[in-house]
Amino acid sequence: MTKRERAHEILRRLRGLYTRQTDTFVQWSNALELVIAVVLSAQCTDKRINMVTPTLFRKYRTAADYAKADLHTLEQEIGSVTFYKSKARYLKGIGELLVARFNGEVPRTREELLLLPGVAYKSANLIMAKAHGQHVGVAVDTHVRRLAPRLGLTKHDSPNKISADLEKLFPPKDYLDVNEFMIMHGRAICKPRPLCAQCPLNDICPTGKKNVKKI
Repeated sequence: MTKRERAHEILRRLRGLYTRQTDTFVQWSNALELVIAVVLSAQCTDKRINMVTPTLFRKYRTAADYAKADLHTLEQEIGSVTFYKSKARYLKGIGELLVARFNGEVPRTREELLLLPGVAYKSANLIMAKAHGQHVGVAVDTHVRRLAPRLGLTKHDSPNKISADLEKLFPPKDYLDVNEFMIMHGRAICKPRPLCAQCPLNDICPTGKKNVKKI
């Protein structure tokens, strides 16, 4: 089995094991809400973000609303989120930039998204895929960064290099699934201390094979 064949088999099994209904991702109903939720979710759980955003989204409906927001009030409204002071500045800055440069609309290219405060390469890839249906790259978060080397799909630790390696193994239409199904598996089984004996991938996972032999 080649690395590409093994990569596709891994994704096939994960798709059979999980559905998107079995896990919680950030909730959103339009592109602006997705940008805000993704920025807030950095180093914070999606569960926590989904507790904060319903009230936030009812109050702030447009980019102009964020641009005009009182920073101190915004800090209080997202106070339960990690790094809330920095993120409040990001949200206000996003609103200001969208109004000033993009007519209040979320841009439709990764290069333009990267101009927004708090939006990095990973976030831009997710926004492009989910909001615009354009699969331009694999988003590498904490879970993907942990799983991809364990699964033998990369030898790198840098998110950008991991992303590049995964993009060589999968077609663009699978980029979002690679991210989300690895997240689900990372939350359920392939945790920082992996449950290899319970993992349906252990026969094709280099790490799993080693750990199961030790048991």
